[in-house]
Amino acid sequence: MAPRDVTRALVRHAMVVPLKDFAEAKSRLREDGLRNVETLVRDLATSVIASCEPHPTFVLTESDDVEQFARGQGWAVLRSPHGGLNPASQWAFGQLRKVFWRITFVHGDLQHPSGIAHLPISADVMIVPDHHGVGTTILSLPASHMFHMRFGPGSARAHAREADAQGLSWAFLTPSPWSRDVDVASDLQLHNSESEGGDPPSLSDWC
Repeated sequence: MAPRDVTRALVRHAMVVPLKDFAEAKSRLREDGLRNVETLVRDLATSVIASCEPHPTFVLTESDDVEQFARGQGWAVLRSPHGGLNPASQWAFGQLRKVFWRITFVHGDLQHPSGIAHLPISADVMIVPDHHGVGTTILSLPASHMFHMRFGPGSARAHAREADAQGLSWAFLTPSPWSRDVDVASDLQLHNSESEGGDPPSLSDWC
């Protein structure tokens, strides 16, 4: 592919990182007694967004705090008129599919986000299940079909069923380093046992 074609392909692929209000995000980490959870959430999100470059990347939020932080970093913001991950993601997809050929949703709490910009596309719908094999950490979609978001428990299979219903091919990308997200303290402990230089902070930084 010629360099000009590479540039055109990048412009037509948008990345979306949904972020909840920092003061409310990761309630289970707070329940586990971790300190500085807001800082951890910001650090993880920053790492994820940086890994999405050079694709056009949008922070999706309904939070004033998140919007202010994102704009301060120079990131584009989609301010959702809807509460909740699925309604907000559905709205964002509807907006972006008018401009882009492919839209990829990436959770902002991935522990190993490096390389996301080079997500392999081997099917219409690409699904990265979480490390439990049930949730979805990355969902990459063609703009040609009005896909219905199913984020939440059991979403990996639910997204596959939605692809089937739309007549779209789909594939699970697994195993994948992008399956590792952070929901509870044990996720950070697991990260601490696997991490190498340059990765986000480990559990000891937050206890």
